[in-house]
Amino acid sequence: MSTTLTVTVAQVEVARADHASNLEKGRALVAEAARRGSDLVCFPEMWTTGFDWDANRRIAAEHEKVSEDIAALALEHGIWVSGSMLSLNRDGSLSNTHRLFDPDGRVAGEYGKAHLFSMIHEESHEKAGDSLCLVDAPWGPTALTVCYDIRFPELFRTYALKGAVVTLSPMAFPHPRLHHWKVLVRARAIENQMFVVGANQVGSEDFGPDGVATYCGDSVIIDPWGGTVIEGGETGEMLLTATIDTDMALRVRDRMKVLDDRRPDLYELG
Repeated sequence: MSTTLTVTVAQVEVARADHASNLEKGRALVAEAARRGSDLVCFPEMWTTGFDWDANRRIAAEHEKVSEDIAALALEHGIWVSGSMLSLNRDGSLSNTHRLFDPDGRVAGEYGKAHLFSMIHEESHEKAGDSLCLVDAPWGPTALTVCYDIRFPELFRTYALKGAVVTLSPMAFPHPRLHHWKVLVRARAIENQMFVVGANQVGSEDFGPDGVATYCGDSVIIDPWGGTVIEGGETGEMLLTATIDTDMALRVRDRMKVLDDRRPDLYELG
């Protein structure tokens, strides 16, 4: 197992309900990430469609082919590809699903967003996931989450206890909560002694009666000690590339034994 991982984080503006345009942009970015020697490229939340609920319902069946297109991109460039996207369930419901494709073009891991964002009534339009996903990647156990999950430390702690050294978090995190994002992503990394990779959107999206969301960018990789490996700006599309040593998570856990020193006999988690 190689513990060195080169990651490219794609901070992009998503075209609403236009998977052809988003996929075309994605093709160029995956190619550039591969040119940089990246092992993994990470896209934001719902990066192929955005959150136009009515349009997403209409295009859901057609959109299913996009997963095959992304798999083909991963295979073509020999790279892992992460990001959350619209998915159509067998019962006809929709989900916000984080898929991780491997360099052979297979879905190595799939996670349905467990915590749906009630401020935009996501639960009225999509079905919540009911299981976790930890991928045995070449660089170490890798956890999949989606955006709002960052506010639920129990989820990240569960992944840490299962051995995760990296968590991939596609985001659509807006202003005026940039300061929340900056604190939360660092807290999840520090308290669980893991790398957290957050790929956020930029641009704006109109949610009608729920207002306009202006996404705050600031895509980031935080290390297990809480240090910033790389960080993007608050506006503008960009590709951020960095190399990490995932063994750092094990070294930090060996030095400060937070996971071993827990007192679950005292905790009341209902």
